[in-house]
Amino acid sequence: MSTLKSKFDSIYNANYSKVFRLCQGYTNGNETLSKDLTQETFIKVWKNLKSFRNDSSLSTWIYRITVNTCLIELRNKKSVPISDHLSHLEQSNDDSSEKKELQLNQLYCCIAKLKNENKSIILLELEGLPQKEIADIIGLSHEAIRVRVHRIKNELTKCVKQ
Repeated sequence: MSTLKSKFDSIYNANYSKVFRLCQGYTNGNETLSKDLTQETFIKVWKNLKSFRNDSSLSTWIYRITVNTCLIELRNKKSVPISDHLSHLEQSNDDSSEKKELQLNQLYCCIAKLKNENKSIILLELEGLPQKEIADIIGLSHEAIRVRVHRIKNELTKCVKQ
């Protein structure tokens, strides 16, 4: 058991921030909900670690669990209003950080408008995953992912500029 625990600890430490950022993309930046979803993801990782078959890389497997966990949450709660996450900006005195925070929230708002599969693709792309790995996670061809990423980026650029 201690070997499994130490393996899990290293997996957790290596992947926590990536999983958390991915969850933030699904929750429009809601830190509390993102932490809950991250915790739920790692509970699933812990429960299923013994059954991991190495069909894909460990990180691909964890991302797939994260995406599924977040999509289930979205289906259950539908959407988290972006206004819930803007209240902390009123307390900020630093104009540049406030502007950056508003831009980030605007991006999250635009991402939230995407279809779930496109949302998954762009959040994984923003996380810096290779498109080949994104294709494995989503279950599409590498070429389809390349085309989708291009289209999604154009859609988000238009949305953010509005």
